[in-house]
Amino acid sequence: MAQNLDQLLKFTELLHTFRTIERHILQHTKDNRENDVEHSYTLAMLSWHIISTYKLDLNLDKVFQYALAHDLVEVYAGDTYFYEKDSSVTDTKEKRELDAAAQIQKEFPEFEELHQAIKNYEKREDAESKFVYALDKVEPVLTIYLDKGRTWHKDEVTLEMITSMKSPKVAVDKTIESIFNELVEKLQAEHETLFKIK
Repeated sequence: MAQNLDQLLKFTELLHTFRTIERHILQHTKDNRENDVEHSYTLAMLSWHIISTYKLDLNLDKVFQYALAHDLVEVYAGDTYFYEKDSSVTDTKEKRELDAAAQIQKEFPEFEELHQAIKNYEKREDAESKFVYALDKVEPVLTIYLDKGRTWHKDEVTLEMITSMKSPKVAVDKTIESIFNELVEKLQAEHETLFKIK
């Protein structure tokens, strides 16, 4: 029993570390950046909202597992910004994340469901993982839009960059692709405000 408690404490510590992993995106109306836990929770809740309101035939348990676990490897691999220009960072992303997944599995061998969720998400062979993967690409756009484009201003991200880089990725799920296309129309309509470099 003590061993179970020790592992529970150790996993709690991992989750606390997960909260310290900063993403590149500024928090809505604040100057600090969002962290991985905030992003994962937002992704899970958005998934639930879309599945419920669009009446999608998806396994919500699997979706929650993918949404909550999809970035956990960043505890050891770190976050890689979507528009990262340094090839030494982008070229090592896959290896860093594979090594991190192996490290988490080594530390928590008793949590097989977690390791399976991480592996299945990366494979993207089921509808649920494709849905979460696609929404993961749209969630930051929603967040930055609500923040009046501050992160885009800061990093000189253009609408063309967003559409060219994200469109092929969101295409793996038709519902999310449709939401993304509608969102792009909104970005185009408010282009001067959202993408004017300040």
